[in-house]
This record gives sequence, structure tokens and C-alpha cells, in this order.
Amino acid sequence: MTTANADFFAQFDNERLVAADKAHYMHGYHIFDDHRENGALNIAAGEGAYIYDTSGNRYLDAVGGMWCTNIGLGREEMAEAIAEQVRRLAYSNPFCDMANVTAIELCEKLAELAPGDLNHVFLTTGGSTAVDTAYRLVQYYQNCRGKPEKKHVITRINAYHGSTYLTMSLGGKAADRPAEFDFLKDRIHHISCPNPYRAPEGMDEAEFLEFLVNEFEDKILTLGADRVAAFFAEPIMGSGGVIIPPAGYHKRMWEVCQRHDVLYVADEVVTSFGRLGAFFASEEVFGVVPDIITTAKGLTSGYLPLGACIFSQRIWQVIGEPGKGRCFSHGFTYSGHPVSCVSALKNIEIIQRENLLSHVDEVGAYLEERLQSLADLPLVGSVRCKKLMACVEFVADKASKALFPDELNIGEQIHLRAQKRGLLVRPIVHLNVMSPPLTITRAQVDEIAETLREAILETAADLQRSGDYAGR
Repeated sequence: MTTANADFFAQFDNERLVAADKAHYMHGYHIFDDHRENGALNIAAGEGAYIYDTSGNRYLDAVGGMWCTNIGLGREEMAEAIAEQVRRLAYSNPFCDMANVTAIELCEKLAELAPGDLNHVFLTTGGSTAVDTAYRLVQYYQNCRGKPEKKHVITRINAYHGSTYLTMSLGGKAADRPAEFDFLKDRIHHISCPNPYRAPEGMDEAEFLEFLVNEFEDKILTLGADRVAAFFAEPIMGSGGVIIPPAGYHKRMWEVCQRHDVLYVADEVVTSFGRLGAFFASEEVFGVVPDIITTAKGLTSGYLPLGACIFSQRIWQVIGEPGKGRCFSHGFTYSGHPVSCVSALKNIEIIQRENLLSHVDEVGAYLEERLQSLADLPLVGSVRCKKLMACVEFVADKASKALFPDELNIGEQIHLRAQKRGLLVRPIVHLNVMSPPLTITRAQVDEIAETLREAILETAADLQRSGDYAGR
């Protein structure tokens, strides 16, 4: 890396940056007391799977940014493609009868990659706006087909669908629902999280699957099938803790949707573009062709903001029925942004040219194997990993699966000890979540597993000394 040298990092006045950050920068998920006391880890550079803080310290970013740096950081050909597009056309109006070449080409490519007849694309600015668009599309579709009462949607506890007012209301994570925020409650309903590790006592996985499917169908029937519009589901729950549902779950839930005329919306903001070894996981991994897919993150590998709502020919035929004079009055100034679209096209080209999907199959299996070796460590209750989505859940007692008190923030404690050793994982209360770049090597997988092991053991020893962990 050309910038990772002493001269480059000497330019940064860390004391000033820390003070300015504390004084002016309100972060996403800003934790006021912690930020006031400790500040933030200020990042200055990145290359491949590694990032560097302003002091020049290097970290293996096992979080992949935010599930998104799929092809790795610092790609020269990406920088060149972006720069050339800026020179050629930096912006173009995306509304009504205006289009730009790169947006058209990207929509054509997404229609080619998406499963089934999902061949219509609405481009957005990111994942939250893609899901927001899907929700509005569902409403529009039901009104166009003369079903104005069919507007209720069903999602799941522990789901994460974005951070707009609407999408946070669709989500079901308790930590995302502080008392100081308000949420939409009408027409949004949450059913059980499909987490086999937290299944009701005495249920095996097959019984748990039946429970989940029956609960879903019962909810539809209780609300009235003529009032339920859609089911929103991540193929694997990401921020909710890498929840891998019981085998056959999505196919069974899709079958329930088919029986009751309910749209199946797959939120693939995290799972698409290679994280599970496929461009889209719904059909290839889980055997389901949804009615709508939302995507973002890996779509551009985080180089520029972009999202997409991809939907079926069936929906298009209803909403675009000739002679109705309809207008889908929804859009964003920066949807279909030509520079973002170029970054997506170049990103897809790199994934295909470098056979990264096949690489994910191979290195993902190795990550699963290496992380499972942590399962017998103290504090570790569950290790969940599928390809390049992984999570370690920490418990105070393995037998009962009892959690540590939230205020102990066990995931953060382990994360900070890993960070000292040059590894970044994502702490979410009782969890450490990982989503490394698709380009990760076996040696880097070893680095993740070995460093995390050291951090867990050190944390367990410290907690035993402090009396916060009994060692069960």
C-alpha cells in the first residue's frame, strides 16, 4: 500500500481529530457516554482486508466495513472507473423521462443475475431506501389490484431492515427500539425469530420448524389473509446475530405465502453479491424465488452508496397496466447515480472475473471449520457461520444458555481485546459478528480464529478475577 508509511500518517493531528470528532460528529448508533469518554477509532486508509488508523496501526477488518467491502479496499481499477465516470457524467436526473447509460446497463445486469422473473429494478441510495421502496411498492401493488385493505406486513423478532423511520419499524431488534424513539405500529407485525439455538425448550430443529411455520400461518389467518400484503425476511438475519434458520424454513414460509396470496420480500441487502457464494442467495442457497429482492452493500462493495429493489414481472404487469395513467410517485435525487452505477458494474465484473463466488465456497467452509473450534471455549454459547457470515454468541452459563447482564457488554469487551491485537469484529451486546471481504485468504481466516480465541480467553480470565463469571 503506497500510503501506509510513516510520512503518510505523520500528517494527522490525532489530538485535534479526536477533539473535533467528539465536538461535531454524531455517529450512527451514537453511544453518547462512551463516545464522550473514549472517542472513536479514526480510520485513515485501507487496502484489501486491512484498514489503518490515523496512527498507522493495522487491523484485519473481519467486519468487512458494514457487511460491504466484498472485493476489498483500494482497488485501482475501481478508482479509475469511478474517476472516468466523474469526468464523463457526474450526475443525471433520474426522474420521469430521464435516464443515464450506466443506470440502464446496471438494471439490465441485475435483471440478468436475479432469479426467476425478477427483471424490473428501482435503484435507490442504499439498503434502507431499498426496503422502504419495497414497502411502498407492496402498497402500490395492492391498491392497483383493487385490494386497499391488504396492507398488513409480517416481519420477525430480531430482524433488521434498515434505519429509516419505516424500516426501523419493520425491524424487530430490541436494542434498536429505545424508549426515546417512536415507531410505526399499525399494519406491522412480528413473529418469532427462527434461531434454533434459542428454540423453546424440548423442541428439536424439525419441531421448531413446524412451530415457526404454523405460527406464521396462524398470524395470517388471525389478521385475515385478505388483509396481509407481504412477508419481509432476510435469508440469514445479519445484525440480529447471523441467525441461520432451520433447514427448509424459507421454502415452507414461501409456500404459506403462496397459499394466502402474500408477497414474499427477501431482504438480501447483506446476503447478496457473494457473501453466501451466490449473487443472490434466495434461490441458489434457499430454493425460493421471491416476489421482491432488496439489495445494497456488496452491490458496490461499499465503494459508493447504492441500493436496488428488484421485483417480478407479475408485479410490473399490475402496476404498469396500459391505459391506467398511473405514476409511481416515489424516487430519490441520487437514485440511479451514474458514478455509483459504474462502481456496481465494475464490482460485478471483478466478482465474475476473479471467480470470487467459488472462492467464497472454499474459504467460507474453512472459516466455518476454524470458528467452530472456538465452541468449547469459556463464554462461548453458540458459533453460527455460513460461508462469510459468522457470529459468536457469549453466555454466562453454557448449560442454561443464560446471558450476561446487558450492562456488562460482553461482546464489546471481547471486541476491544481483539482490537488491541489488530483484529476488528463487530460487537452487538452478547455477540461478535463477522463478515470479512470475499477476497479473504485462509491465512487471514487463521488470524481471525486465533486472535479471537486469545481475546475470549483473556476476557474470561478477567471476568473470573472480577467475580462477573463463574466459569460454567
